[in-house]
Amino acid sequence: MARIDEIESDVFRLSIFSTESGFQYNAFLVRDEEPLLYHTGPKLLFSQFSQAAASLIDLKQLRWISYSHFESDECGALNEWLTIAPQAEAVTGIVGVAVNGEFAIRPIRALQDNEVFSTGKKSFRYLRTPHLPHGWDAGMLFEETDRTLFTSDLFHQNGDVEPITETSLMARFKEVLQNSQSPFSNYIPYTSHTEQQLRRLEGLKPKTLAVMHGSSYKGDGKSVIEELIKVFQEM
Repeated sequence: MARIDEIESDVFRLSIFSTESGFQYNAFLVRDEEPLLYHTGPKLLFSQFSQAAASLIDLKQLRWISYSHFESDECGALNEWLTIAPQAEAVTGIVGVAVNGEFAIRPIRALQDNEVFSTGKKSFRYLRTPHLPHGWDAGMLFEETDRTLFTSDLFHQNGDVEPITETSLMARFKEVLQNSQSPFSNYIPYTSHTEQQLRRLEGLKPKTLAVMHGSSYKGDGKSVIEELIKVFQEM
């Protein structure tokens, strides 16, 4: 079963380390009146992730399933989750629904940029972030109550690392980006729009960064994003 750690109030990090890839796959379960899952994990890991989630909530009560962009670890097990959770509705950006929505067994709700929806005590804002981390359908969720930003592949770190840290993530992330022998060295592009999008995320002043691969971060998220901007500018 996946490792479970509460990284913010009622926000649980479900984590599985893959020895084959050398990094962690993290999904995030938000326990609320209408529970939300962010990242489905790939199909091969569905059994482990769903067992972990079932220890936190009744899976039949899962209401929302969200993800950043169309990729196997982001939404590969979406149909398995939709099958086990009959009340669940998938939600992602309007571009993702338009170009890939037909793969789901039920209609996916398309979110406009800046659209907000509630799970009860928590409120989520959808942020369209094309090509950040990658893919023109990419987006992120920002939980406004506790200021948690779900960053997808941004801040990717290799290794079986700690669930959450208060130390800057940049050294590990920079290593991933700059390792020319790594297949991930070019997977987060820097375009003419990247800094503008990062400035927008910085302006949210997140207190927690929920990272898909590697440790999540708790602290001054604004300063970490500022560090990231400088790293991209220097590359």
